[in-house]
Amino acid sequence: MTDLHTLRRKTVNVVMLTVTGLCTLFAAGTLVYILGYLFVHGATSLTWAFFTKLPTPVGESGGGMANAIVGSGKLLLLASLFGIPIGFLGGVYLAEFGGNTFSYIIRYVTDLLNGVPSIVIGIFAYTLIVLPQKHFSTLAGGLALGVMMIPIAVRSTEEFLRAVPNSLREGAMALGASKAKSILTVVIPAAKNGIMTGIMLNVARVAGETAPLLFTSFGNRYWSSGWDQPISALPVMIFTYAIAPYEDWHKQAWAAGFVLLSLVLTVNIIARAVLSSKKHVAR
Repeated sequence: MTDLHTLRRKTVNVVMLTVTGLCTLFAAGTLVYILGYLFVHGATSLTWAFFTKLPTPVGESGGGMANAIVGSGKLLLLASLFGIPIGFLGGVYLAEFGGNTFSYIIRYVTDLLNGVPSIVIGIFAYTLIVLPQKHFSTLAGGLALGVMMIPIAVRSTEEFLRAVPNSLREGAMALGASKAKSILTVVIPAAKNGIMTGIMLNVARVAGETAPLLFTSFGNRYWSSGWDQPISALPVMIFTYAIAPYEDWHKQAWAAGFVLLSLVLTVNIIARAVLSSKKHVAR
């Protein structure tokens, strides 16, 4: 009876190990296939003009997406200035002062906001800024992306602050520091690597959003010098060029997709490296 039970356990173990291995292989294989396909079509379409020139008129070949690259940078900068401070301070409150009904409501609303489709957030920014101003703008696009960054910043900051041992808080307060001072000088510095990792992943997550920008920044085939004008971004250009009937635009869409994915992968790798180095130091 014991031998039969042992055999059954080993069989189940082998079957489950095989299934999980196949699922892992499928997931990793899908990612490698997507990256490889994008590399073949995108990297081969990259040219120096892609990074330095503006889009050509409709129907003409050549040109680049220099305005979209700069536009994506401006939108992400504005979104970070708006979303990260609010999310960071909210995470600090939930981690250090939470625990009551109000904190539970904030967590619930944050999780709910994190699940709202991005196109709904785009409509919100459109109603709040675009309609009153009667024109699209960089400000509206940055606000839409910033709203998307808030819930992720709140939850990641809270989790990393909660991971700081209570002994550090107690030690700081035992030396006479107030709660606020212990948070600023002890708790936050102890969790800074994790918080920075969360912020970097947050930026990478919204970098590829397209739907909110269609309602807010809209797009622009020229340079946008201010913050109150329509502006182009790589995700919007990819969408516009991909559905166009021009073969040259399709190649540039692949190139833009490759650049955008390379940026996101680079940020993710750096974030993981920062978090991994912090874990090794802690050990």
